Amino acid sequence: MNTKRTYIVAISFIAALVLFIWGFNFLKGNDVFVKERLFYATYTNVNGLVQSNPVVINGMRVGQVASLYFHPDMSGKIIAVLSIHSEFPFPDNSVARIFSSDLMGSKAIDLQLGNSPINALTGDTLQTSIESSLMEEVNAQVAPIKHKAEGLISSLDSLVVIVQAILNEDSKENLKQSLRNISLTFKNLENTTANIDTIVTGERKRIAAILRNVELITRNFEKNSDELNRIMQNATTFTDSLAAADIAGTIRKADKSLNQLALILDKMNKGEGTAGMLLKNDTLYYELERSAAELNKLLEDVRLNPKRYVKISLF
Repeated sequence: MNTKRTYIVAISFIAALVLFIWGFNFLKGNDVFVKERLFYATYTNVNGLVQSNPVVINGMRVGQVASLYFHPDMSGKIIAVLSIHSEFPFPDNSVARIFSSDLMGSKAIDLQLGNSPINALTGDTLQTSIESSLMEEVNAQVAPIKHKAEGLISSLDSLVVIVQAILNEDSKENLKQSLRNISLTFKNLENTTANIDTIVTGERKRIAAILRNVELITRNFEKNSDELNRIMQNATTFTDSLAAADIAGTIRKADKSLNQLALILDKMNKGEGTAGMLLKNDTLYYELERSAAELNKLLEDVRLNPKRYVKISLF
């Protein structure tokens, strides 16, 4: 009876010891009943990675960091031993990337699958990378803005220097004088427009009469459109001939004539000569009005009795 009790106590102790060992390893993330595969990854900085941090593939946990130790070559590099419990195969060019798994900054390793047709085997050393920290990301985003801001500040400094150079005492006085001249110019324009309004009001009847005469002339042009079309055809023929003429020489002569005309107009504006006197005399207006009436009568007679007149051709 004592022997049986001894066996029971021994078996219970062994079972408790096994359960303790299994539970301890389970709490550490190790499953003693699952076959593990060990892989190695070398980092210059583990960025806060510690033992038992998870190893994931596409977000699914497939293992953990078994241990961390310095490289035997004393270079300061750190070797991470990755314990993979999953049987999932992955290419041998996969990358073991350290990243932040949550907002608290906890680290984990993400096995980013490569494209090699050869699968990684136990004991292989994987390629590595480290996720950029929040500070590095912020600096990468802020750096271009910083450069632009520095350029803008330099431009503003240059602008301030220019403004200071412009707004010295002499420049201020010149600016005031320019503003006064502009004000006088606007006053002169205002007086000129007032004078034009007065002239238009006083000559309203004459302007109305001229417009009526112009309207009569345009109506006669409409009635004699056939004759005008023939004249235009002749003019087209003339322009074709003109295209083959010495245009350059004609332009030089025209330029000379325009210079002479400018001199004549200048004298006319000064009231010199007969033409200048005509500009200041109402006699020309009445003569033009009478000539327009006579021209209307002539066009009307041409329309009614075209056979009385010889056909006019430019060529």
